[in-house]
Amino acid sequence: MKILYAIQGTGNGHLSRSMDVVPLLQKMGDVDVLVSGTQGDLTLPFPVKYKLHGFGFVFGKSGGVDLWKSFLKSRFRKFINEINELPVDKYDVVINDFEPVSAWACYLKNKPCIGVSHQAAVLHENAPLPPDTDMIGKLILKHYAPVTKQYGFHFKAFGPNIFTPVIRQQVRDEVIENKRHYTVYLPAYDDKRLIKRLTEFKAIEWDVFSKHNKRIARYKNVFIQPINNEGFIKSMAQSAGVLCGGGFETPAEALFMKKKLLVIPMKTQYEQQLNAAALKEMGVPVIKSLKPKHSETIQNWLDNGKPIKVNYPDNTKQILDLVFKELGLVD
Repeated sequence: MKILYAIQGTGNGHLSRSMDVVPLLQKMGDVDVLVSGTQGDLTLPFPVKYKLHGFGFVFGKSGGVDLWKSFLKSRFRKFINEINELPVDKYDVVINDFEPVSAWACYLKNKPCIGVSHQAAVLHENAPLPPDTDMIGKLILKHYAPVTKQYGFHFKAFGPNIFTPVIRQQVRDEVIENKRHYTVYLPAYDDKRLIKRLTEFKAIEWDVFSKHNKRIARYKNVFIQPINNEGFIKSMAQSAGVLCGGGFETPAEALFMKKKLLVIPMKTQYEQQLNAAALKEMGVPVIKSLKPKHSETIQNWLDNGKPIKVNYPDNTKQILDLVFKELGLVD
């Protein structure tokens, strides 16, 4: 059986999940991997056959998406060419983790495309919603990578074909300690803004993983380092808590590690607003920005925050078995 597994490469969440999914798929057939997007930082431990530009967004430096840079990097004609040239018809099954090139190639060639992603869950009718609905954001989520059948991951399994997060084996195997620092991953903020705000909490040691800096540096009680997969996992595992954006994988891994969590969803990013709504419903504190008006909430979290109990079993193989069984590809 020939399998195409297509991964969204904007950000690191989809890439990190693939580290557990691809080895399992390789036991089920001959797997080719496709990655599209230009914002990921992780090195994958398996060959990538198709490295495409895709159609993603660019992180800003003040808490949101840089819409202008995203537009400049979109290269729509190249995106269309990638769709037309991708040979999806030579595969028995296309598994898609919110990846637009393969999704639209399948759509145009009337080829089934199976969505196995977090995005499949956030638009479910039972998924928690933020106070305000971003209709444009919802439209983008719905049509960005169209699929014929969906299986989703969310912080809670609240409906049919909605499952708890895929937690990488690398995370499951990590020794959990508390060395009293706080791990920070806020890729939509530049280092200058992070340093200015975090140094105000003088009693706290901040371990910041930066998307905007390739060098290691220290500013008072803030340690800045470029994103490194192994270093980031170890930092989280040894932390007192995690301050991060409203993505999916990092909050899920922090919850799994029993770390207290504070989330700042990116502005103009509806998926992160949806994630924040789900986390808030679970009891995770959520703030809109790093502005001084939220200092009291941050300090209260530092002083009194508690981990939220979750149960995230290792069921990735069972989920993939279910997908292939429902497709009639395995007994």
